[in-house]
Amino acid sequence: MKNVLITGGAGFIGSNLALKLIEKGYNITVLDNLSKQIHGENPEVTSPLFKSVKDKVNFIQGTVTSREDWTKALENQHVVVHFAAETGTGQSMYCIEKYTEVNIQGTAIMLDILANSEQAVEKIVIASSRSIYGEGKYKHPKLGVVYPTHRKEADMLAGNFELTYGDDQILELLATDEDSKIHPSSVYGITKQNQEQMIMTVCPTIGIAPVGFRYQNVYGPGQSLSNPYTGILSIFSTQIRNNNPIQIFEDGKETRDFVFIDDVVAATILGIEKEEANGHIFNVGTGIAIDVLEVANSLIKAYGISIPVTVTGRFRLGDIRHNYADLTKIKTLLGFEPKVCFKEGIDKFSSWVLQQEIQEDKLSKSLEEMKKKGLLK
Repeated sequence: MKNVLITGGAGFIGSNLALKLIEKGYNITVLDNLSKQIHGENPEVTSPLFKSVKDKVNFIQGTVTSREDWTKALENQHVVVHFAAETGTGQSMYCIEKYTEVNIQGTAIMLDILANSEQAVEKIVIASSRSIYGEGKYKHPKLGVVYPTHRKEADMLAGNFELTYGDDQILELLATDEDSKIHPSSVYGITKQNQEQMIMTVCPTIGIAPVGFRYQNVYGPGQSLSNPYTGILSIFSTQIRNNNPIQIFEDGKETRDFVFIDDVVAATILGIEKEEANGHIFNVGTGIAIDVLEVANSLIKAYGISIPVTVTGRFRLGDIRHNYADLTKIKTLLGFEPKVCFKEGIDKFSSWVLQQEIQEDKLSKSLEEMKKKGLLK
């Protein structure tokens, strides 16, 4: 039986993974700081995620920025699944020190301990992100595969949201494979790139097998409905249930790859259990691009609440236009196949949301923060 440490294990993905691993007979330790932004003011009452795991795991309330907390948590662990991080593209662009300290320095402390002391850790699974790809992969009619740089503010102010490559040629969106160019367009993406590279570089030198997962947009029952900084399905759901109109950024045609929580957990367990995963980085998604307008309309239909949807043309600096995953590698090496399609996932997610208390809609406050920082146009 293996001992597994899950940092951020009271969070959305971490708690779901913990419960599934417990079913499989693993001993689970969770290190989590119970962030108020995610878990509320009193997690014992306000966080269903924390409540779902607190009596089933060895729970350590602490932070990955503390060497003492890491030392305690790493004791006798065989596998570390490192989820603990500050998340959110927009917020990362003005909480730069915080994102860097937690995501980069937190990971560095763990590796420093492992490199300089005797530990039982055999494998580390790092939660990376599709955000490290930046604007993703495209095909130019003359040049072939290209990787456009970040979109220019002047172009977007003029309503030109699609990608170009130094000319007016229309680019064809391609699925992003693991060999695609890494060029994140946000501080969050930069920190995830750094985390991933540190793990994949240091671990082999100290006899630990590294595995990286570049998760796409993860959603499903249990995700925070009160966090206005990340999770578009949660944000839209809270707006709809408060009968507040939805305002769509850009032209509503921006796309993401939405992957259901059960599929993410299944992929992560394959990474923990399969030696074929060792030393590799994998995309985790569905391989299907869904635009934001479709997301909004699907949720409105699911909740049966009619509210206006306005395409505003506004945009956030640091956001990417499109990204969806090429799953060839994870299918070939690990045998992973996503099982939950978007429609089924929306049905499961919305059914769960309707059983929850309606949360306060805090989106306006978060957008006002971004506007003051010059990041919302």
